Amino acid sequence: MDVAIKIFLILHFIGLAGIIGSWLAVMRDPRVVTGMLHGAILQLVTGVALVGLREAQDVVELNHMKIGIKLLVAVVILVLAIVGLKKEKQNPGSTGALAHTIGGLGILNVIIAVLW
Repeated sequence: MDVAIKIFLILHFIGLAGIIGSWLAVMRDPRVVTGMLHGAILQLVTGVALVGLREAQDVVELNHMKIGIKLLVAVVILVLAIVGLKKEKQNPGSTGALAHTIGGLGILNVIIAVLW
């Protein structure tokens, strides 16, 4: 079980890197890119898997409020990435505000994870 948790945690961090790294990569010409979407999907899937694996362990008491807030932020990031990519296809260069919002929410999720 510990090996599975570590693998999912590594994938969770890779998803985070996809979101924030994609945002930093397009900072000069901000727009929503597919890396943000792929990172958001990976974060959401691995986050849910991590919670399930931790619940199955019965060793650690989980903070369900924290998990719920992080899940909400992750879903918002995913929705914004989907909407942003569709909007970017129709009107290239018009999704700068969405890209900054996605990046900011990605950082917010890190802050919640570490400080709460």
